[in-house]
Amino acid sequence: MKTILITGASSGFGLMLANKLHTEGHNVIGTSRNAEKLQATVPFKVLSLDVTDEKSIEEFTKQLFETVKQLDVLVNNAGYMLIGLAEETSAEAGKLQFETNFWGTVNVTKAILPYFRKQKSGQIVTVSSMMGLLSLPMHPIYAASKHALEGFFKSLRFEVSQFNIKVSMVEPMWAKTNIGINMIAIDGNITEYSNYKEQVNKYIKNGLANGDEPSLIVNKIIKVINAKNPKFRNIIGKMAGMVLFLNNYAYTQFEGAIYKSVKTAK
Repeated sequence: MKTILITGASSGFGLMLANKLHTEGHNVIGTSRNAEKLQATVPFKVLSLDVTDEKSIEEFTKQLFETVKQLDVLVNNAGYMLIGLAEETSAEAGKLQFETNFWGTVNVTKAILPYFRKQKSGQIVTVSSMMGLLSLPMHPIYAASKHALEGFFKSLRFEVSQFNIKVSMVEPMWAKTNIGINMIAIDGNITEYSNYKEQVNKYIKNGLANGDEPSLIVNKIIKVINAKNPKFRNIIGKMAGMVLFLNNYAYTQFEGAIYKSVKTAK
């Protein structure tokens, strides 16, 4: 049995993952901004957390380690999708996207790291996206936030390997979750883009409608959690093979060489 923390456990991948891990016998702790409401509907423990509020993270972390003696896995899942053309997306909307998807994830991870270092073990699994590797039209800020996560955790995995802390990313493709319902859309008024936006919106709706079943992604996350030596990159879904092919050269030739040299130098 492992003690597993899952942020953003009130819906989507997070909720499905928490429920399944609980049924498998793990000690699951989920987080939600509306913890009391969620707790009334789920069998696993729920703690209050707003990943965009540093004081909330501090209070949550204190409460967490008053609840458990050891944490085995952190699953960074909290986030949302901002959709809109680059020219029509305000800096304010973009900053809010980064506050949740990037800084929220980073700050929660940093709050947990001292405990992982002290116990000389731990696993960090971050739910990213295929748009952390490739970008699609009308997703410039969302893709940028996921690219930023990929870069952050690429570096972090080098730094914490000496403490027996494992770092992995899971990059889903299109999936049939409530991300399409919960996404925030920028409704701009630049008429020159009108036809283009109409076509892209059709593509997005089709992608979501024909996406992978959420269970496929949930099972992949569990496989990463259970792996003795989990891979850093874990792309899942339709077109995953193409994405892997496009990324493999840079990863194996450059990043792979760095990782090997760091491991050798220990």
